[in-house]
Amino acid sequence: MGCDGGTIPKRCELVREKKKPEKVDKEIELNAKWFHCAISQQELCEPIVCCELGKLYRKESVLEYLLDKSKATTDTAKHIRSLKDIKQLVLTKKIRKVPKDFKNNGHAANTYHDFQASDYICPISGLEMNGRYRFCFSWKCGCVFSERGLKEVPSASCHNCGTPFAEEDLIIINGSEDDVTKLQGGMLERRQKAKEEKKSKKSKRANGEALDTATKDSKKSKIDTSSSVSQTTSSTLRSESNMKPPKSKTKSSSTITKAESSSNGDKTLAYSKYKSVAANPEASKVFKSLFSSSHKEKPGQAKPHWVTYQSYHC
Repeated sequence: MGCDGGTIPKRCELVREKKKPEKVDKEIELNAKWFHCAISQQELCEPIVCCELGKLYRKESVLEYLLDKSKATTDTAKHIRSLKDIKQLVLTKKIRKVPKDFKNNGHAANTYHDFQASDYICPISGLEMNGRYRFCFSWKCGCVFSERGLKEVPSASCHNCGTPFAEEDLIIINGSEDDVTKLQGGMLERRQKAKEEKKSKKSKRANGEALDTATKDSKKSKIDTSSSVSQTTSSTLRSESNMKPPKSKTKSSSTITKAESSSNGDKTLAYSKYKSVAANPEASKVFKSLFSSSHKEKPGQAKPHWVTYQSYHC
């Protein structure tokens, strides 16, 4: 029955102790990091993207997170502001030999299935990308390599596509806490450089626009000055032409007056000396009567009418 003196209790049964933290299996942890998305915890599928801190995501889940951040279950993607903060990975697939007795369910009969086997490998060393080896990728091109492969074949350009990169551009995938702190510093520096480049581009554009406007204004001022000069010259020429007639015209008029005077003779010169024809003593009465009515008419002569009057009736 118990408690009758025949049982001996143990210390763990009498004294309560603090519970030890539960230890997570390493294989399960690696499987969660390398084969599942960090946001949705779904299995990774192409296209696979990675952030500046080295975490793997599904591109679909990242797009959903950017559209509606309230649906995210964890705060692992706070540093992702847009698609510029992620890079699509260029992975090399592993060629697998399918056994003959492989069934439609994806597992071979009476065989062991390794859940840590990855579909992607390093193109240099051939190591599997399953979390047991350190992998990294270039932020410029997105090609993935293992650290061992880069140490064995060092180069300043990508082995896959040939784009040059520096050590700062290499981002470790699912690194330790120290690696994450270093990547955070590089992320901040990279973003600050991008801001400075944007500011410099804006200032250059503003300076270019100012120069363009200045050149346009200078061209307009030159055109205005030239047009004003042409207008002033044309106005001065017109005024001079109005004030001083050309010599050809003066010569023609003078020649005409001389010809008329020579044809009329001395009489015209004599008539021109007096104010009127009536004041000229040399003119006859008949000639004076043509221009005035002050001359004396002969006795018995009818008065002329302005319609029927003719000079030869006098």
